[in-house]
Amino acid sequence: VQLQAFGGGLVQTGGSLRLSCAASGRTFSIHVMSWFRQAPGKEREFVAALIRGGSNTQYADSVKGRFTISKDNAKNTMYLQMSSLKPEDTAVYYCAAATIPYIPLTASGYSYWGQGTLVTVSS
Repeated sequence: VQLQAFGGGLVQTGGSLRLSCAASGRTFSIHVMSWFRQAPGKEREFVAALIRGGSNTQYADSVKGRFTISKDNAKNTMYLQMSSLKPEDTAVYYCAAATIPYIPLTASGYSYWGQGTLVTVSS
């Protein structure tokens, strides 16, 4: 499985941005797709996830109500719509995929990773 994340950029506080993650290869093996982020000097942290089919989603408390995760199955692409962005959302955002049938909340639970895309929120 290969994952490619894109859509990052510079946005002002309160603005919006949509990230995309395109999956290719043996995508039938994927049960969970997620977004993580890593700010400078900090550990990679869970942001949001969805289970195959997209009906079951989970969010970190810090982004609930502001971020929405979704997936276009026909395009094998996952999205993260981010709104009401804050400076503390500044990080490199990574998409990840897991082959296990539950949502891992730590990076160690994921087998596949995209290359990361930088989101910078200016104050």
